[in-house]
Amino acid sequence: MRIGSPELALLVLALPFASFLAIGLIRPLRRRGRPAAAVSILAMAGAFLTAGAMSWQGIPVARGLNPAVLWSWLPADGGPMASVGVWVDGMAMQMCVLVTLVSLLVQVYSWSYLADEPPPSLGRYYAYQSLFAFSMLGLVLSPGFLQMFVFWELVGLCSYLLIGYWYDRPSAAQAAVKAFWITKLGDLGFVAGIVMLWSGTGTFDFWPLFQAAEGGALHVDGLTTIMFLIYLGAVGKSAQFPLHVWLPDAMEGPTPVSALIHAATMVTAGVYMVARAYPLFALVPSVLTLIAWVGAFTALLAATMACVERDIKRVLAYSTVSQLGYMMAANGAGAPEAAFQHLTTHGVFKALLFLGAGIVIHHFHTNDVFRMGGLFGQRPWVGGSFLVATLALAGVWPLPGFFSKEAVLAGVLHAHLSVPFLMLLATSFLTAFYMFRVVFLAFFGHAPVHHEHPEPPVAMDAVCRALAVLTLALGLRAAVASHHVEGPAWLPWISLTWAFAGIALAWATYQAGRLDPARLAAAFAPIDFLARRRYFLDDIYGGTYRLLLLGLSRVVGWVDRYVVDGVLNALSAGALRAGDALRRIQTGQPQDYVYGVALGVLLLLVWAQLG
Repeated sequence: MRIGSPELALLVLALPFASFLAIGLIRPLRRRGRPAAAVSILAMAGAFLTAGAMSWQGIPVARGLNPAVLWSWLPADGGPMASVGVWVDGMAMQMCVLVTLVSLLVQVYSWSYLADEPPPSLGRYYAYQSLFAFSMLGLVLSPGFLQMFVFWELVGLCSYLLIGYWYDRPSAAQAAVKAFWITKLGDLGFVAGIVMLWSGTGTFDFWPLFQAAEGGALHVDGLTTIMFLIYLGAVGKSAQFPLHVWLPDAMEGPTPVSALIHAATMVTAGVYMVARAYPLFALVPSVLTLIAWVGAFTALLAATMACVERDIKRVLAYSTVSQLGYMMAANGAGAPEAAFQHLTTHGVFKALLFLGAGIVIHHFHTNDVFRMGGLFGQRPWVGGSFLVATLALAGVWPLPGFFSKEAVLAGVLHAHLSVPFLMLLATSFLTAFYMFRVVFLAFFGHAPVHHEHPEPPVAMDAVCRALAVLTLALGLRAAVASHHVEGPAWLPWISLTWAFAGIALAWATYQAGRLDPARLAAAFAPIDFLARRRYFLDDIYGGTYRLLLLGLSRVVGWVDRYVVDGVLNALSAGALRAGDALRRIQTGQPQDYVYGVALGVLLLLVWAQLG
């Protein structure tokens, strides 16, 4: 009996969720740590194999038919308000493979990376990992905006839990809260947008919305505002300017968590959502233009901050923000296929970069690239794997980053967005520069501090080698297939030229010593000053919080304390005084009460006569 793609998709969802329930509910399993890790890894391996089988089998529906399997949800008169189920098309299948693959490799890597963690903490970690994978897969397979939003919030919750995994560290706890609340700013727009869309169309489901949009039958008042609000959700999740400030601080979590967030889950959700809902965004060109400009600006801004960062993980974090800008720019330029291509290829080699950085940190016991050096000679496999991923990120042929970046640049150029195109081109130069700055300092330089360096654990090394092989295979496959986008013939050459120029500048500055880094920084003093201070955006947010929110809370507190409580206290004091005065006329003598009643009756009679 042939099992269809919808059934396989449900199994992909069920396996990590079952793992989460088992670890979360069976206390002895969670408290022992290693058995919980084994359960989570086996479940994720099953999910990966199932996703691979689903992708290999392909889409079992004919063109033009709904690729979703739905069940009624939130019943109402005239039909359900929303549906729940799975949407199984090529994009969802490819994304499921990426999410399950990276999640599996991250969990295997974590087996060694967190070997010294107490067993209960390790069990908690793998419970969070299983829930994270389930949440992202549920988001990917959602057939409508409402189900997507539910999983969207679950993804945010899991990122909060994993970033703050070492919650006893104040910096980790603060980073988790910062990530949670900054992304919630965008989520407010997302939920408002989908509710307004439902109010105008009567459905949350993608299929009827896309059919109406492509058929020219989607007539909704204020559609531009609606899609802008929905886009705000992607601004928060995918760290677009000005809500990108949470992502560098998210490096306070374990390195495998950083790899998972940056490669296949949290930050990719926004790009995926815009690409998924592109038929609706296509109806509002002004919003698409905004998306392209913000994406290109975010890419360039983040690249400048990566150039001055000393922490290897934060360099990679700013790199992710920059590459997300590339993807969003492609979405805004009307090339969602290019955005999705860059999302999937970037997920593979960015996971390799983060996991490789974990080995580097494990080796040198520091995150500071200026306190590293000479690793390539000691660990050539580690250096080779990291170098492969760096070349891919820099966009060097024939690695996959070259082809996906070319597609993005061609899409932006085809949309006649000249300024965003130039910003992305400048970003490609900076990307090569700051990544090879890390390579030359960490792998080819001379470490200022010498001490014994432990061998990287086998599992960590094996995962990095597997990702390096996969990166090479993806690039060679694209090269052999003569994969080229429709663009001018000079585009690949100018892209490669800028990449090699960035590599050459990094070599001359940090390897050959022909250019003093201080002189280079002085040549761009204003940008260097601003970039080292994150363009004061964190200060602006902090000042806004202190001046506005805390100031408002103080005003509200004063009103509550002195106005609301003051009125209530005055009323209660008056009641007490009146009661005390009335208590004095209570003698306990019956005749006094009779006199009082008679006096009252007399007064009523007089009042009646006067009336």
